[in-house]
Amino acid sequence: MTFIHVADVHLGIAPDSDKPWSADRGYDIKETFYNVIKKCDELKANLLLISGDLFHRQPLTSDLNEINEQFKTIPNTKVVIIAGNSDKIRKNSAVLSYNFNSNVHYILSEYPTELELYDLNIVIHGFSYYDSELKKSLVDIIEPNTNDGKIHILLAHGGDTNHCPIDFELLANKNFNYCALGHIHQYQDMFDHKIVYPGSLEPLDMQETKEHGICIGDIHPITGRLEKFHFEPMAKAQYITLSIKVKETTTNDDLITSISNEIFSRGSTNIYTLKLEGPKNPDEEFDFSLLNKFRIIEIIDETEPKYNFVALSKEHPKDMVGAYIRAFHTKTEDMSYVQKKALFYGIDALLKSSKSTME
Repeated sequence: MTFIHVADVHLGIAPDSDKPWSADRGYDIKETFYNVIKKCDELKANLLLISGDLFHRQPLTSDLNEINEQFKTIPNTKVVIIAGNSDKIRKNSAVLSYNFNSNVHYILSEYPTELELYDLNIVIHGFSYYDSELKKSLVDIIEPNTNDGKIHILLAHGGDTNHCPIDFELLANKNFNYCALGHIHQYQDMFDHKIVYPGSLEPLDMQETKEHGICIGDIHPITGRLEKFHFEPMAKAQYITLSIKVKETTTNDDLITSISNEIFSRGSTNIYTLKLEGPKNPDEEFDFSLLNKFRIIEIIDETEPKYNFVALSKEHPKDMVGAYIRAFHTKTEDMSYVQKKALFYGIDALLKSSKSTME
């Protein structure tokens, strides 16, 4: 019995909302989820588990129509969905009265319930959110019947203090064949594939580094053992931090060329934080406008202008520049990061001000 486990798709979200690529990322998320549907067809998967937050908000009928059309393309795959804290169910939610395809099962109960898939000899234990928070540990009270000869799968969303706290040691000792969890956006595999968070399908913010995708497994229909299991990357983008080394001789053209080449080699659809490090020529002004064609979310400049403070102090024995340098009383290598920045920015401003006055 082959299954695919996905969570935290967040259809409808537009990550990095203040950036020009935000809308494209929204389309990426939708396309990647549709690729998961294609993967079900390709692998002839028996079961697609969606453990919460398929949508970023409460879905409208039009949203349900759209995904239902996708699910129609995999009639031989049973699809089981629960609502998470983002797409929680309300009294007027469209999902409560929606008529899904016969292969789709949306668990609507806010308390642990059982869904039996007779042709697969599987019992799914799950529940949906009806509020943004769930401080009760509903997972801990679920006890599968181990004497019925069926495969028991847990489908749940949560794991932190405000969203269904879970005692993972306790859960590991329960007789589930597989625990398909959602809510944690990074891939986590516990107790030899028994308890798994696949992570968000696509990374949704700068903290969601590493690869994102789906989990694929095979459970033996008789023994109920997980025979095969692996994580498969599916995301179109990653958040990547690039450390760029700068030298005193590095020009603006050198820097832009180096960054561009690095981004092209890693993939221009990824989203980058640039971290500049090393000594810098104080007279070289870096202009990053030519990098606007890339998805650069942040530039962290930790370069250090290579000033000769001894020579500067002698050149400015009686003015503010010399006084500012002497106020620090120590070598730059002995300074803290904050002290260095204060010294560099201060000297830079004073020198520019002095030059401007002379002109």
